[in-house]
Amino acid sequence: MPRRASVAGEKAPAQTTTNESATPPRISLNRATREELEKLPGIGPALAARIIEQRQHYGPFRRAEHLIMVRGISDRRFRQMRALVTVE
Repeated sequence: MPRRASVAGEKAPAQTTTNESATPPRISLNRATREELEKLPGIGPALAARIIEQRQHYGPFRRAEHLIMVRGISDRRFRQMRALVTVE
C-alpha cells in the first residue's frame, strides 16, 4: 500500500516512546511492605499480612509460584498478579 504524502499543516501521527508503554516496576515478594503488597490486584490488608507472615516464618520466597502456599491465594488470583511480582 503506498504511503500517504503529508499535507502542509497536517500533523504527523504521534509516536509512542518506550517510557510511556513501559510496565510498572515489579513488586518484590521478599522486600515489599504491606502497603506495597496491597497494590497488587486482589490483595487486601489480610492477605498482605499473610504474605509477610509466610516469608517471616519460612524465609524468603524462592519462586513467585510459592505465593500459592499462602492461605487465600488461589491459582486464579496468582495468575492475575504473576506479571507484577518478583522474588529478586
